Amino acid sequence: MDELSERNEPFFFLINFLMDEVRIFTENEIQNNALLIDFPNVTNANNQHEDIPNFEWKSFPETLEKYQKGFELVQENLRKGNSYLTNYTTKTEIETNLSLEDIFKFSKAKYKVQFKNEFVFFSPETFVEIVDNKIFTHPMKGTIDAEIEDAENILKNDPKEKAEHYTVVDLLRNDLSMVADKVQVKEFQRIDYIKTKQKNLLAMSSEIEGEIKPEYQNKIGTILQKLLPAGSILGAPKPKTLEIILKAEQYERGFYTGIAGYFDGKNLDSCVMIRFIEKENERLFFKSGGGITHQSDLVSEYEEMKNKIYVPIY
Repeated sequence: MDELSERNEPFFFLINFLMDEVRIFTENEIQNNALLIDFPNVTNANNQHEDIPNFEWKSFPETLEKYQKGFELVQENLRKGNSYLTNYTTKTEIETNLSLEDIFKFSKAKYKVQFKNEFVFFSPETFVEIVDNKIFTHPMKGTIDAEIEDAENILKNDPKEKAEHYTVVDLLRNDLSMVADKVQVKEFQRIDYIKTKQKNLLAMSSEIEGEIKPEYQNKIGTILQKLLPAGSILGAPKPKTLEIILKAEQYERGFYTGIAGYFDGKNLDSCVMIRFIEKENERLFFKSGGGITHQSDLVSEYEEMKNKIYVPIY
């Protein structure tokens, strides 16, 4: 990735959660539809208007008792001080008459990718952008059902959601400081509206920016290696929290919560691969979760995990 960016050659990439699998696609491979992409600054999708089909959507979340086992392991580590924020996720079987390609085609999201017949995601969350040697990140932490009365104020002032958001902003500000100077929080606790057929949500984001240090300019691979895994879907401190996640979660995340991005020869746009559906032996699984702090309530976190099992087709 460093070589390509130093040569100003465009490429698209996928990096899995554990950073042990990286797929790189050159401009030719993108045009030949090695994967389907719909990003703000690159697409190879046919965006002809088609009527949205009537679709069925059922999810079969794990029981509260099963979820509780991992949740309690996380909480035990939080109490011991091994972590102060842990992003705990699960996978849920879903049934739908939509194919992965249908989900890619009809879902509405800032970032969409379908990779072969393996997975599709429709992510609202930017990881980092690099524009003219400035780097930006937009951590998204904290969601609430938009239909709740006074939802925005409740979300901004909820002690647990606030603690989670402050922690991730602080973590990512610190992460950016490894590769950038003059790092500052430009926008704090912005509220975005996410519309879905099942349930409309409000999500809380902030924006952090800095100026890339001279030694990291035109080295996309090195920058990402420093910053990954993404703090918003891992927690803090990173090394110990990763150990906790690998013990608590009873499945492999794979490319879920990894990152995908496009370098256009000069600038980079990348996203966190959340809102993620994977195909395993002809069955579909939706991977979702949320940040756990010592203030987290079991039932609320379980409901948040289930709230995120949606497809933004409307």
